[in-house]
Amino acid sequence: MFERLAAARPEPRTELLYTNPFTLIVAVLLSAQATDVGVNKATARLFAMADTAEAMLALGEERVRDTIRTIGLYRNKAKNVVELSRLLIERHGGRVPEDRAALEALPGVGRKTANVVLNEAFGQPTIAVDTHIFRVANRTGLAPGRTPAEVEALLERVVPETFKKGAHHWLILHGRYVCKARKPECWRCPIADLCRFAPKTTAPKTPPPQSGS
Repeated sequence: MFERLAAARPEPRTELLYTNPFTLIVAVLLSAQATDVGVNKATARLFAMADTAEAMLALGEERVRDTIRTIGLYRNKAKNVVELSRLLIERHGGRVPEDRAALEALPGVGRKTANVVLNEAFGQPTIAVDTHIFRVANRTGLAPGRTPAEVEALLERVVPETFKKGAHHWLILHGRYVCKARKPECWRCPIADLCRFAPKTTAPKTPPPQSGS
């Protein structure tokens, strides 16, 4: 399964735009209940003004809030971004820590966000279970579970070591563009024959060309 996903996307990575570990953790925090496209539009403006913890703290909650107001839950997210920046300065010299416990101690950062940062910024073989991965893992039978924690634990056991670094992105991108929530596009799926989902969907029929009068 992962050999095929890797062949389709040899160098998978997050679609959130960032320039350093700090802008990555802020982008991931902002992405909760928001699309990557929407987050990228807001952070293009935000990161032009502040791309470090020090600059973000100096920017202040009000300006952060006004800059990201197009994103869902922007008020609470702005508060978390500024507080996260303050704590990064106080506890870690303004740097994003490479430690899960330290990351999860920051406001707005849960296990999923920590996993994304550890994987994307620091190359650790973590798997952040979002809605796409949860769906793909259950639908395909790769790692069925009732909760994200159950799915993550099973993925940790079943994903071959060689593919653990990229597994997070391969599964997210597969869920986002092929194994979609409402109607998976099984007819163009590279792992359809390995998947337990039934019945498989078929390609939409192309209407016949209209003959001229």
